[in-house]
Amino acid sequence: MAGTTSKLRIISQPELDAIIERHERYSMGRNGGLKANLSYHDLSKLSFVKRNLSDADFTGAMLVDANMQGTILDRAILFCTDMRGANLRNASLKRADLRGASMRGASLVGANMESVDLREGSLASADESGHLEAAHKKLTILDKGGANLSGSNLSDAKLSGAVAINSKFGDATMKGARLKNANLSGADFTGSNLERADFDNCNLADINLSEAVLTGTKINLSEVAADKRGGIMTDKAIGKTAVDLPLPIEDLLKLHKIWVDSNGKNGKRLDLSGYDLRKGIDFSEMVLTMIKANDAVFYGVSFASAQLQSADLKGADLRQTNFEKADLRSVNLSGARLNNACLKNVQLQPLMLGGGRVLGANLSKANLKLVDFSGANLRNVNFREADLSDANLIGADITDADFTGAIMEDVRKN
Repeated sequence: MAGTTSKLRIISQPELDAIIERHERYSMGRNGGLKANLSYHDLSKLSFVKRNLSDADFTGAMLVDANMQGTILDRAILFCTDMRGANLRNASLKRADLRGASMRGASLVGANMESVDLREGSLASADESGHLEAAHKKLTILDKGGANLSGSNLSDAKLSGAVAINSKFGDATMKGARLKNANLSGADFTGSNLERADFDNCNLADINLSEAVLTGTKINLSEVAADKRGGIMTDKAIGKTAVDLPLPIEDLLKLHKIWVDSNGKNGKRLDLSGYDLRKGIDFSEMVLTMIKANDAVFYGVSFASAQLQSADLKGADLRQTNFEKADLRSVNLSGARLNNACLKNVQLQPLMLGGGRVLGANLSKANLKLVDFSGANLRNVNFREADLSDANLIGADITDADFTGAIMEDVRKN
């Protein structure tokens, strides 16, 4: 594929801002709008923070160390771009064309890359003598790996033939991703959701799959070292399942509600400790007050708007669960795993009891990486020694919350 010249056009930040302004007007259908064509531009170290560049053309552009944090790049053409060291944290790149892009050292933590195209690609352009040469020809194969895609959404992404050497995919959502023939040597997939992903004929040398979800995944695990696939979740249940319950879950929930409404005089408290209930059960809007479920597996389950006051969920696997608008006052989530869970607008403030007694929520030592706490009431919550890396606390009330010893790396706040 030939371009016009190998020499990239350099523009200033004010020039770029004017181009983006016209593009945003174009995107909104306003007068004076013009679609941005930034192909073969040197945009290194320029800022695109939180701007809308959906459908823009960056073919062959240089975006080294560019700041694109929170930028909307849906369906953008980023074919064979040089994005080494770029900041794309929490950016949106849905259906973007990133074939042949070099992203070594780039940060895409928390980015939405659903259905993105990251397959290998090449681009040639004419030099000043008219001879064709590969775009960014000085880059080696190693320059196309080493990106940080931790916590990103790569569902249905196309990565066939991609070079992702030493790249980080920890806690990423990669449902249905196609990685056939990709070079993944040294890549870290710790805690990633790899449901239905295709790893056929990939270079899996020294990759880390610890705690990853591999249900319906096409992969040869014999090529992965045993010490780097510990704690993986496969199609095989972890402990007892719903069929092992003494009664159907619907009947147990009814008995539990009677127990709650009668202050323990009638019915029976629901105890799901040790059960693997990740499939087929929706707990949304259920009365689960004081439920006991130590070390239970609820991966991907919905508890939206449920009542979970004083619930005991110590050590439970609650990754990618939905607790939006749930009542979690005085809940015990100590040591629980909630990576990528949604806790938007939840109530986690202390539960006020009779006689002036107060019970607070305990999330000590919990894994809260990439949890969305936006709009939540987190007053007085115990977060001691919890890992809140890349968590979203925007709009949350954290008055008197205890973060002693907690990991707060790249937490988003007001």
